[in-house]
Amino acid sequence: MKRTQVVRSLAALIACAGLAGCGGKKKDALSLAFVTNGVASFWDIAKAGAEKAGEEIGAEVTVLMPSKGVVEQKQMIEDLLIRGIDGLAVSPIDADNQVEVLDKAADTTKFMTVDSDAPKSKRRLYLGMDNYKAGRMCGQLVKEALPDGGTVMIFVGRLEQDNAKGRRQGVIDELMGRSEDSSRFDPPGEVVKNDKYQILGTLTDQFDRAQGKALVDDTLSRYPDLGCAVGLFVYNPPLILESLERAGKLGQVKVVGFDEAEETLQAITEGTVQGTVVQNPFEYGYRSIQILSKWAKGDESVIPADGFIDIPARIIRKDDAAAFAADLKAKLGR
Repeated sequence: MKRTQVVRSLAALIACAGLAGCGGKKKDALSLAFVTNGVASFWDIAKAGAEKAGEEIGAEVTVLMPSKGVVEQKQMIEDLLIRGIDGLAVSPIDADNQVEVLDKAADTTKFMTVDSDAPKSKRRLYLGMDNYKAGRMCGQLVKEALPDGGTVMIFVGRLEQDNAKGRRQGVIDELMGRSEDSSRFDPPGEVVKNDKYQILGTLTDQFDRAQGKALVDDTLSRYPDLGCAVGLFVYNPPLILESLERAGKLGQVKVVGFDEAEETLQAITEGTVQGTVVQNPFEYGYRSIQILSKWAKGDESVIPADGFIDIPARIIRKDDAAAFAADLKAKLGR
């Protein structure tokens, strides 16, 4: 072997000294994971936050988005645990029926829930917002849209999720003028009404966009005098807007949303959506990875006594929609 080849080989060995198998991962770098409850633009924002945190702390970050529901999410979690990851954040799809796999995660690694909680599991920490209170904020927007009252239909992906239950009940309780009680639950198939508002029902699409559109189309056909359509997941308001435009009712039926889809923010600016209640998905991803990193290194001070880190929700109306959208694009590097 020529002297120059020897020098190059030694240089390569030195460069790889701090890497695991020269595959690009730093030796002893933490392996952290973030598992969403579906595929949506909301989670793309959270992924950007998680990956940014990973870059800053030098951790290997895996973000997985199940597209086929609870069975696929369970498999993802189990596969990650087999890999021996150092920390895991999950937004459970059906928390009450996932206790076994979530407890397994808690027994195996540093485990937390994010966005949607699993209070019956062994999770030590939930990071997100109070979904019931956020639902009441959404109800306030409905009141602004229909100050004289009217009929309301609620659209959401699924009600098995803890966050969906809280948001929906918050909307109902706010419109019914009830006291705060996050444990209350009105059956989704029943009409709920008082002397001012009538909530016709809650329709779920199981994250099936085509089904979501069909549900809105059917609602507009069955209830030609519908006052307000409420979409509780990020993709619901854009689907509602599509159906209203096809039916020639854009601007006629009021729309209130959740989350920060580009179509929703644009429609707020244009005046065809009353407003939306936003979370902070970028912060969800960013803070989760930061917390898991410190926790995996033995710092338990990142876990508050009540096991809850509140990332407050906020309402976006026409006056601040453009600025909010610009800030969001900046965070995503667009």
